[in-house]
Amino acid sequence: MSFTSDVKAEICLDELDDYQAKAQLCALFQVKATLHMNWQGMYVSFQMENAGIIKHIFNLVKRLYKADCRLSVLKKMQLKKNNIYRLQIFDRADEILEDLMILNDTGLHSTPPYKWVRSEKNARAYLQGCFLAGGSVNSPKTTNYHCEIAVANAQLAGAIANQMERFYLPARVIERKSLWIVYMKAGDKIADFLRLCSASNALFQFEDSRIQRDFYNQLTRLDNCEVANEMKAFKAAREQLECIEILESNRASLRIPEKIARVMDVRKKHPEANINELCDEMYAEYGETISKSGMKHRLSKIRTMAAPWRDPDEKKE
Repeated sequence: MSFTSDVKAEICLDELDDYQAKAQLCALFQVKATLHMNWQGMYVSFQMENAGIIKHIFNLVKRLYKADCRLSVLKKMQLKKNNIYRLQIFDRADEILEDLMILNDTGLHSTPPYKWVRSEKNARAYLQGCFLAGGSVNSPKTTNYHCEIAVANAQLAGAIANQMERFYLPARVIERKSLWIVYMKAGDKIADFLRLCSASNALFQFEDSRIQRDFYNQLTRLDNCEVANEMKAFKAAREQLECIEILESNRASLRIPEKIARVMDVRKKHPEANINELCDEMYAEYGETISKSGMKHRLSKIRTMAAPWRDPDEKKE
């Protein structure tokens, strides 16, 4: 099973009171149901690849309205040839739509009725239904975080985004092909959404993977920074040794102060040492305590003294 399927399976197990159940069912109808008319009248159908969600809708309709439903299985003949599960509601379809406040004298409502999102617990159930019907979330093992709900019209997409804002979930809306997508990409907000949907196990899995990835990313950044610093120190040491060689080859025409000569001697003996290590070696060799800034100043002085004999291209490096 995919991570999205795991999340939806957990949502289906959440215990709801009748008002929450109707709010969730309203969302399922608005996002995924198809309304049909024939000579017998009005009926509603759902088609999904997820058998668990079809069973969940079936149970909600039976529990709330005692209506008869017809279940059937279709076989795809293309690509993966997955099963398609169809739920058709012929019995009392118009009564159900009216009770859910989706259908009234003015027509079909494509936005959530105020009754089902007035309280936070009902709004949470409504968002659960939206995710069950048209939602997906990337596995936490992937390199990017993405959670979305796909719906058929812009009004409903905007309404879902507004409901998410109530729970401090800043979702964006874009149009993709013939659908409107409500989506989030921030890992911490996706975790909050999973918590909102009562998908506790999926939340723990998501957070565990997110923490591990962030930890390893931080280690990688530190390693890269350390390597960069070592390369920088190695390049500086190599340049210092070149300058020392120049000064020693022109010692006859130079007056090298004793403090500079000591640094030259320590650097030659310890070509791979960093600034702090050079300071320690100065104390070990000559008993002289020198600060890090003092050592940098003397090394800079060596470079300045060697400048007249250095190649112009080397000076630019």
